[in-house]
Amino acid sequence: MSGGSQENGRDGGQGEVRKGTAARTVGLLVSGALALGVFALLLGLPWVAHGRLPEPVATHWSGTRPDGSMSLTAAAVFPAAVWVTSLGAAAVARWRGGLQAKSWSAAGLGFGGALLTGAQASIVSANLDRPSWQEARPLGAEVLLVLVAAVAAGALAWWLTRPQGPGPLATAPADGPRLDLPDGQRAVWLSRAVNPWLGLLAAVSGLGAAGAALAGFAGLGGAAWATAGPLAVVALAGLGCSSVQARVTERGLDVAFGPLGRPSRHWDPEQIVSARAETRTPGQVGGWGYRLSGRGTTVMLRGGECLVIRPRQGPEFAVSVDDAERGAALLNTLTSPRSPRSA
Repeated sequence: MSGGSQENGRDGGQGEVRKGTAARTVGLLVSGALALGVFALLLGLPWVAHGRLPEPVATHWSGTRPDGSMSLTAAAVFPAAVWVTSLGAAAVARWRGGLQAKSWSAAGLGFGGALLTGAQASIVSANLDRPSWQEARPLGAEVLLVLVAAVAAGALAWWLTRPQGPGPLATAPADGPRLDLPDGQRAVWLSRAVNPWLGLLAAVSGLGAAGAALAGFAGLGGAAWATAGPLAVVALAGLGCSSVQARVTERGLDVAFGPLGRPSRHWDPEQIVSARAETRTPGQVGGWGYRLSGRGTTVMLRGGECLVIRPRQGPEFAVSVDDAERGAALLNTLTSPRSPRSA
């Protein structure tokens, strides 16, 4: 018995290492793509519109009147240099400051990236098709929109990278004894899986959508808005399928999608006939992501072990997560006629 416990402990530790490594891989890929994307937008927006911009361009306004200018090259390079400097400062802060510094540096980068790209788009829009920088269009409501977007981006970056408390314990105190479980305890099972490539797809598509939207905002053509829509859909779909978390408690099974945990699905114990662990591959279920096939519904982020439930109504539902066997065992305990819910 003790040998089995030690083996389970080793397996659980290795599973946590795999999940932690995959999560860090997703974070690095997405962070790198976003950093490069902001850099490309800052340099690319003036270059794309250079044939329709004066030389130099207005870059500063006093009230509604432009009162400062830069060469087109400087207007592109200066904010890009500010962004690179910000990335370096954030890297140093994260290295020296720990988890709290990580979340606040991410918030600063989110705010700064949105502010710089929004300001660049506003400058291009104000100078577009003007004979000289002195005749650049006044900036008005777009300044407020850029500030709101920057604050929202910073808040979202902080929320996604904020320090997390310790995960649920394997067992936690309960109000009373539970049949088939140790007296005075209730069981909680939690597992997570990530797909770094879907996360990267979401980041690249999101950057493409943001770049097209900024180009449209700058007045570079209606085709930009038409491009932004489909890319945004791809980004949202990729984000929702880039990670999944399954949780089993006395309330049943919850499966949450994406880094925001939305959307999500829930089954009460009474809605589940049985659960099991089963090995599935993308080829068996028709590919990656949220798949519908002859096997029912499968959330396929990586081939291998899946938690499979058989609901009382509808097809089977499977999700590819580690340690599925223990999750299935707990679900079967909670859904059995002798479970605490009938005591």
